[in-house]
Amino acid sequence: MRVNNKFLAAVATAAMVVAVPAAAQQKSLAEDAAAFGARPAVMAPDLSADGTRVIYLTPGKGAMRIAVVGDLMSGSFKQVTASDAKPENLGWCAFAGTARYVCRITAFTDKIGTQLTGFSRLFSIADGGQDAKMLGQRRSMYDSGIRQFDAAVVDWLHGDTGSVLMMRSYVPEEGRMGSIITRTKAGLGVDYLDVATLKSKTIEQPRDGVSDYMSDGRGNIRLMEMTEAEKGFLTGNVRYYYRTPASTEWKPLTTGYVDAEDYQPLAIDAASNRLYVLIKQGGRMLLHSILLDGSGQPVLVAENPRVDVDGVVRVSDDGPVIGYTFAEESRDVVYINAEYKTLATALGKALPNSPSINFIDASKDGRKLLLFAGSDVDPGRYYVFDRDKKALTPAMIERPELEGRQLAKVEAVSIPAPDGKMIPAYLTLPPGGPRTGLPAVVLPHGGPSSRDEWGCDWLPQFLAARGYAVLQPNYRGSAGYGDAWLNDNGFKNWATSIGDITASARWLTAKGIAKPDKLAILGWSYGGYAALQSAVTEPGLYKAVVAIAPVTDLAMTKVEANEFVNKHLIHELIGSGAHVAAGSPLQHPMNIVAPVLMFHGDRDSNVGVLQSQKMDAALKAAGKNSDLQVFEGLDHQLDDSDARTKMLARIGAFLDNYIGK
Repeated sequence: MRVNNKFLAAVATAAMVVAVPAAAQQKSLAEDAAAFGARPAVMAPDLSADGTRVIYLTPGKGAMRIAVVGDLMSGSFKQVTASDAKPENLGWCAFAGTARYVCRITAFTDKIGTQLTGFSRLFSIADGGQDAKMLGQRRSMYDSGIRQFDAAVVDWLHGDTGSVLMMRSYVPEEGRMGSIITRTKAGLGVDYLDVATLKSKTIEQPRDGVSDYMSDGRGNIRLMEMTEAEKGFLTGNVRYYYRTPASTEWKPLTTGYVDAEDYQPLAIDAASNRLYVLIKQGGRMLLHSILLDGSGQPVLVAENPRVDVDGVVRVSDDGPVIGYTFAEESRDVVYINAEYKTLATALGKALPNSPSINFIDASKDGRKLLLFAGSDVDPGRYYVFDRDKKALTPAMIERPELEGRQLAKVEAVSIPAPDGKMIPAYLTLPPGGPRTGLPAVVLPHGGPSSRDEWGCDWLPQFLAARGYAVLQPNYRGSAGYGDAWLNDNGFKNWATSIGDITASARWLTAKGIAKPDKLAILGWSYGGYAALQSAVTEPGLYKAVVAIAPVTDLAMTKVEANEFVNKHLIHELIGSGAHVAAGSPLQHPMNIVAPVLMFHGDRDSNVGVLQSQKMDAALKAAGKNSDLQVFEGLDHQLDDSDARTKMLARIGAFLDNYIGK
């Protein structure tokens, strides 16, 4: 199998980044598109309880995903199962025993009403790839509703018992007349489940309104989340209940409902009996801990004056919380566990070309660690560290197609907006070439409430390899910098977000990095929206526009949500008023001067393909230069190496034609 050969060939060089002179890096567009369009060779890795094996997903032909199990002692790898995305596709697989795995599949049904509907299912499978068994409640022709989600693992019970604690979605039956076996359970419950025999025992009775449970990693359900709904539609509010160690009684953790964005439980540390939770204070997310003993008051653990604290670090489900994370210019981990702080420092020194060290998983005894190391010029590689032998062994390479290439360094920059605010951004310049007078691409991120981070990203790296300067602004509307920077959001306050993107583009030319007549804009999802809307508001600024899966009409986006439970949340996100029409590129095709190239998957449930189709039709009706490529069977992520390669090849040719190199 392809991944096996690459693994074996790459082990010898996995601990180093190969530096190749710029002159040797000249590749054809087809070669660049294939190399950067290839999906990561390792997705969602999981370490076995004894630390000797790893299971992960790797791409196959087209959108196929293959579950691979590797023996880290012998270097032998084998396929367990695979999916072809027609329509189901694997999301992850993990160890549930010594010879049994649990996997998740996702897919989209045909349209219910007018919109695609996604669903997910869990199944278990034996080591040889046989005896697959579905783990959720069995579907009945009498089911009273649609079960989009069937189950989730709440506690892996160390991953070696063959059993798990599983949250299951129970749907009652209706219309089964005169039967004493009609199912009446409704809502989410938790079962102790043998994933091979399907024998189960109820741990938590199903109940309506529950949206999640959290375990302490030691087989005890300690936290319950309930979601508020009005007439069947979500409000965005949640409330939490907890249990003390020796009780089965649920006690309120929050006083009534709280905004789900403002209160985010992350992990329960069983040894200290503490819940780690992000709580918004002063418009910024701060990390707190709460003793789950009834005393209940949050204690501040960490805050950052510039950005949100956004997560905690632990190496296993039942292990201690060892640190917390935030992203300023680069992503940082602050270790609160002295042992792991020392270990991370030592590993960073052992891998000097890969400063970003992430602990991924651990064996049951904690003595073998799976870790990932990467940087802006290294897509990354996985290692297994044996703490007893102090041995660091290469395991898998993230993007073997990029081995031997000189990649572009990523620099954090600050850009002044017209009102004096400083816009954080990342600048990527072609490796080994000039730093001024370049053709350039502005690359706004999606979301809008997301953000770009320092690291190795395949899309800007492709553009840099083709000779383009790339600028990624974290415009107002980006997440992670607190409420003031979020500025409500990039739809309601699109003028500010687009204004920051425009200021970023002008900074490129003012600094002499880009030539004013060789400037393009490219984006995905909200980034695609931003690219089109920027072309509307600044017709002469960009000479080419690329939009991937873009929102093109804000009113249409609200309509797309009408048949889903988050309808009110999407309507609130977009808002109402004059900004809806003014901020919709579809309503202003005459303003766009630059040629437009768009891509969209016809199975996209995030942003319907109709948005791009209508935009393309409107531009052509207005006599504009527009081209749209629709990928059949693909969703919002275009998770298909062949499709991504075709897309990059077309983008490369399009940019070469209109802004040159």
